[in-house]
Amino acid sequence: MKINRIETVRVGEFPDLIWVQVHTDGRVVGLGETWYAASGVEALIHDHFGPLLIGQDPQEVEAHWTEMFKLSDHAGYGGAELRAISALDTALWDIKGQIAQKPVYELLGGPVRMQIRVYNTCGVYGQITDGYDVYRDPAGLARSLLDEGVTALKMSPTDYLALESRGQMLEPADLEWALKPVRAIRDAVGMEIQIATDAHAKWNLPSAIRIVQAFEPYEIMWHEELLSPLNEESHRQLQDATRTPVCVAERLLTRYQFRRFIENGSARIVMPDLVWTGGISETFKVGTLASAHQVPIAPHDCTGPVNMFACAQICMAVPGVMIMESNRAMTRGWYGRIVEPNIDIRDGFLHAPDRPGIGTRLRPEVRGRPDAVIRVSDEPREPWLWSMKRYTYPPPEIRAEIEADRKRRRGGRA
Repeated sequence: MKINRIETVRVGEFPDLIWVQVHTDGRVVGLGETWYAASGVEALIHDHFGPLLIGQDPQEVEAHWTEMFKLSDHAGYGGAELRAISALDTALWDIKGQIAQKPVYELLGGPVRMQIRVYNTCGVYGQITDGYDVYRDPAGLARSLLDEGVTALKMSPTDYLALESRGQMLEPADLEWALKPVRAIRDAVGMEIQIATDAHAKWNLPSAIRIVQAFEPYEIMWHEELLSPLNEESHRQLQDATRTPVCVAERLLTRYQFRRFIENGSARIVMPDLVWTGGISETFKVGTLASAHQVPIAPHDCTGPVNMFACAQICMAVPGVMIMESNRAMTRGWYGRIVEPNIDIRDGFLHAPDRPGIGTRLRPEVRGRPDAVIRVSDEPREPWLWSMKRYTYPPPEIRAEIEADRKRRRGGRA
């Protein structure tokens, strides 16, 4: 079976999301996804990585990941390159699972669990207004989640406060304001629900230390991205200032960036985002790396439905997963209009997908939407960088001498 076509799909309603479908001559189609600067990712898939895969065996997932990564690390292996690799890698795993007629978690070593507890990130979409209600009626929101069996939530009580000074100054009155919804939840339901915070990397180190210390009496589940993950030593100083776990975080790409934060003790909880950090292949490796340091992982999801399905495979296969992010404004609000089936979250748990591959597919009507942008590649092409490197090789006659000498030294074997 060979890859014969790669297709990207974007829709105007969600301009930062992009889906990739990898088609094979055996009519098996793999689905991947990534988020942010979708047009840049689209260009990389069609101009850079996709032509590398056309004509190749889709089941050689690790070999393809390695070749794509080598092609991207020429530019520092960041940003759109890793997002493109993440989407393609997920689609390749989807194909591999469909060919084997097994969910991907079976191919990753088999399940260690068949469900994982979820927490609810407070978002807003349509009639679901959790992101507003956590400030308008925090006690009521907490009770509504508990009624559904959800025993943890995540909010961003300091994000707005950082805007005025770009995170460079935190006034005491503002800090008091940030504590109000947390106090209201604790007063209403006590410790029945866990509370995590996410600051989206907006603060400097002194302000972040004040925040973690002010929140400490309320038994916070974790503080996520109070600092931008540019300096692992600053994160270690932040972690040393509090007994609350510091969570690091979806902006890190690949095991190589996570390694620094795990090894220096600044990451008590690791939060890879599968559609950014390198797909299923790399997220599985990040989970293994974290386990060697007895650090749990909590996969990030606040993007699209395919990520949720791919993360479900990791959650079932990796022993060190502690909890999975969900956002009921998204899972109930629009995921079901994009994929079928939708993700299965019941009674506070994400349940293992039981279909082959990642367990879902893009709904056919998505491609027919008036706001859809579709691009297709179906011709193989060697990357420009590789062809340029050929000029650093010896001329053909010298290469022939080298290969003949190698064959002689190996007893006639090529």
